[in-house]
Amino acid sequence: MKHRVRAALSVAILVALAGCSSGEQAAAPGATPGIDLSAITAPVNRLQAADLDPSVPACRDFNAHVNGKWLAANPVPADRTTWGSFELLGERSLQIQHAIAKAAMTGDAPAGTVERKVGDFFAAGMDEAAIEAAGVAPIAPILAQIDALASGEDIAAFLRQAYAQGRGMLFGFGANADFKNSEMVIAYAGQGGLSLPERAYYLEDREDYQRIRAAFVEHVAKTLELAGVDPESAAAQARQVLAFETRLAQASLPRVELRDPAKRYNPVSLAEADALTPNFSWTAFFDAIGVAQPEMFSLAMPGFFQEINAMLADTPAADWQAYLRFRTIDAAAPYLTAALEAQNFAFYGRTLRGQQQMQERWKRVLNSLNGAMGEALGQLYVQVAFPPESKAKMEKLVGNLSEALRHRLENLEWMGEETKAKALEKWSTFTPKIGYPEQWRDWSGLQVSADSYAGNALAAAAFNYRYMLDKIGKPVDRKEWFMSPQTVNAYYNSTRNEIVFPAAILQPPFFDPEADDALNYGGIGAVIGHEMIHGYDDQGSKFDAAGNFENWWTDEDRAAFESRTAILVEQFNGYEALPGLFVNGRLTLGENIADLGGLTVAYDAMRRAQGEGFVDPMIEGFTQSQRFFMNWATVWRRNFTEAELKVRLNTDSHAPANFRAIGAPSNMPAFAEAFGCESGDPMVREGDARVVIW
Repeated sequence: MKHRVRAALSVAILVALAGCSSGEQAAAPGATPGIDLSAITAPVNRLQAADLDPSVPACRDFNAHVNGKWLAANPVPADRTTWGSFELLGERSLQIQHAIAKAAMTGDAPAGTVERKVGDFFAAGMDEAAIEAAGVAPIAPILAQIDALASGEDIAAFLRQAYAQGRGMLFGFGANADFKNSEMVIAYAGQGGLSLPERAYYLEDREDYQRIRAAFVEHVAKTLELAGVDPESAAAQARQVLAFETRLAQASLPRVELRDPAKRYNPVSLAEADALTPNFSWTAFFDAIGVAQPEMFSLAMPGFFQEINAMLADTPAADWQAYLRFRTIDAAAPYLTAALEAQNFAFYGRTLRGQQQMQERWKRVLNSLNGAMGEALGQLYVQVAFPPESKAKMEKLVGNLSEALRHRLENLEWMGEETKAKALEKWSTFTPKIGYPEQWRDWSGLQVSADSYAGNALAAAAFNYRYMLDKIGKPVDRKEWFMSPQTVNAYYNSTRNEIVFPAAILQPPFFDPEADDALNYGGIGAVIGHEMIHGYDDQGSKFDAAGNFENWWTDEDRAAFESRTAILVEQFNGYEALPGLFVNGRLTLGENIADLGGLTVAYDAMRRAQGEGFVDPMIEGFTQSQRFFMNWATVWRRNFTEAELKVRLNTDSHAPANFRAIGAPSNMPAFAEAFGCESGDPMVREGDARVVIW
C-alpha cells in the first residue's frame, strides 16, 4: 500500500512504531456524546464516468484515460505535497478526528481517561500564546547537558541517557520479533542519524542535491540562531553538522540494500558488540535503558557502528555538540515557538518537498497527537466512524481473496511441488485484522497536561519508547497493531504473517458497502490481494509460514522466481517520472510484485464470486471488468509537487501513483480483453516483456 509497514522492514522505523497490548477491551462502535460530524465536508472520491477522458484511449495510457481530467482539475493544494485518493480520505479522517479532539478538549471527561488525555494534548497544542511564552525552555535542560560534554566518554553517557528517555537521534534502536524465532521479541540496532532523506543527498554531486545541502546548512544555522546561538557560531556549527552527517552517510547502506532482511539482521552477544565498538559499551547501554542484558541482539550494519565508534575517538567534542544540539532543537521545533516551527517547515516542507504553505494549526496538532498517542485517538475514532457492517463485508471479501490466492498457488506452472506445498502452508497461516484492535493499549502511565505542548511531546516520546523497550525478551503480542484505526493505509507484517486494514481506508474508492462487486474488488479487493502477495514478494518470500527468516524454496524455484521478477524490475526502470529521472525498479520491486499479484488475485476473486450464471449489469455502459480496472486506476489518481516526487524516487519503495495505475494492468490479458486492446498498444505487454509471477 501507500506506505506499507512491514514490522521487519527497517530498524530505524521500529523506534517510531507505537503498537498496542492487552488492556481495555475495544469499545463497540456507536454514538459518542459531544461529537458532531455534520460539518464534515471532505469529498468522497468515487469513480465517476464524467471524469473519464475519451480523447486518451484506455489502451494507450490508462491512467490518463481514467484520471487525466481529475488530475488536471485538482492540483496539489498549497499546504500539501501530494493530492489524490489517499489524501482525500486522509482529509476526511482528519476532520472526524478534529471533531473528536474538540469535543474531548471542551468536555468534562474525568482525569486520566483517554478522552481527557486526548483533549489536554490537543488543547496544549492549540495554545499558541503559552507555547510562545515558553520559548525553548522545555528543552533547555537537554541543551545544558550538551553544552557540558567534553569527551567521548561524556558523549556516550549522554547518548545512553537520551535513548532511555525516548530521544534516540544517532542510530535506530527498537524491538521486533526475532527473525529466526518469530515468537520472541529481541532488540534491533541499525543505522540512522541523518537529517536529509537518504545518503545520496550527502554524497552525490547532482545539482539539486548540491542545492539541498547548501539549504540544509542555512537551515541548521537559522535553527541554532533562533534557539539563542550567536550568528557566527551558528554558521560554523552548521558546517560541522553537515560534515558530521556526511560521515554517517558514507558509512550507511543504500535504501535498495536495506530491503534485504539479511542486511537488517546480525545477531551478536553483548561481548561481541562491545568488542566491535569499544568506545560505546552496549552492556552499559542496555543497563541505562532499563532492559535486562540479553544473550543476543541484532546489531545490523556493523560498519556503521564501527564508524560511530571511531567518531567517538577522533571527532572533537565541539562537533558532537553541534550535531546533538541541532538535532535536539530540530526535533522539538514543531512544538516550540512560531519562528522555530516556521523555519523547520521552510526547509523540510517548502525547500525539500515543495510544500508552499503550512497546514492549518489544528491539522498540525492532530498530526502530532497521532504520533504521540494515535491509538488512544483511534479508540474514540472507531466509536463514530466505523460501522459494524463494514467489518462484516470486509471479512467476506478477505475470505474470497484468500480462496482465489489458494487456487492460483495450487495451479502455478513454474513452481515445483515441494516449494508449492510450503507456499500453501504459508497461505494457511495468514491472519487478517480489520478496522481496529481487539484490545486497546493502556495509556494510564502517560501524564498529559493542557499546559505544555512540548512537555507533552517529550513525555509521550519517553512513554512510547519505554513501552517498546518493555517488549524486549518477551513473547510477541500478536494482538498489537502498528497503525492506528484512523490511518488511511494497510500493511503486511512478515514476522507475523498478518494483513492489517485500518478503519479509515474502508471508504470509497477503496471500499463501499453499497457499491457493486467491480468497484470493491478493483479497490479494497486489490488492496487485500496486494497485502497477501507481500508474503510472497522478493523479500516477504524469505519468511516462512511461522514468520521466520528461513529459506523454504528449492534453488530451481527461486531462480525461476527471480527470472520473472527481473522482467518487472526492467519494466519499472523504464518509467520516466521526471525528465532524466526514472523509477528505481529494484527499490520498488516488492510493491510492484504485490500490485501485479494483488490485482490478478482480486480479478479472479471477483469472477469466482459472481459465478457462472452472472449477468453483467453494464453500469453506466461499462462492463464489470472495465469498472474493476477503472476503480483500480481511481485508487492511484495522485498529483505530486516536483520536489516531493524527487524525494520519493530516492526513498520510497513505492513507484509513483501514475505508474502503479498502468503497471499491473498492462501485464494482464484480462485488461486487454476488457478494453479491446490489441498487440502493439502501449498498455499491452506481451511475449518476453509480459510479467507473470503469482
